[in-house]
Amino acid sequence: MHTISMYVRSIALSTLFLLALPALASQNTVLVLGDSLSAAYGIPSETAWVELLRDRLKHQGMNWAVVNASISGETTDGGLRRLPDLMKKNAPDIVIIELGGNDGLRGFPPNVIESNLANMISTVRQAGATPVLVGMQIPPNYGQRYTRMFASIFPTLSDRYDTVLVPFFLDGIYDQDGLMQDDGIHPTEDAQPRLLDNIWPRLEPLLSDQVRG
Repeated sequence: MHTISMYVRSIALSTLFLLALPALASQNTVLVLGDSLSAAYGIPSETAWVELLRDRLKHQGMNWAVVNASISGETTDGGLRRLPDLMKKNAPDIVIIELGGNDGLRGFPPNVIESNLANMISTVRQAGATPVLVGMQIPPNYGQRYTRMFASIFPTLSDRYDTVLVPFFLDGIYDQDGLMQDDGIHPTEDAQPRLLDNIWPRLEPLLSDQVRG
């Protein structure tokens, strides 16, 4: 009985010791908050740029999870409404904000779009995460003035809030044969690696910094 009692006591002390140890570092998380450009619209989901990002992180041995909260048709208003719950649920370290295109295509007021994106940046920062703003441009459906005002939203916010900016998500894609679907709005499967390449130079330094931190 004495031997059993000592064994039980040893197990108990070991358990207390383990509980007292600091938790092992958990996996870092990237949250992608986007629209159809990040929601694999019209292409197989396994070929989309977000999935390619997961593959690249894995192959490079980077311990990052990627949560894709993108929804086709999403606007900045919808993204702003969903963001607080997404932050609480996923506790991301980096949030890629890829929104605004649908607002622009629908002619929403630029000041409203800018305000929504600014509030998203603030929400991400207040949660202790790093925002990455993905810039967008639109066709001149509503005139050149609106087109210029829309395009200026993203660099303006980047300068104002010192936020990492991907200047134009569709750079080198929108005007290339075979890289846009028939609707002229959504990139093809072949364009997905280029989408990732447009984001990666701005994202990769943040991934490394977070790991070192």
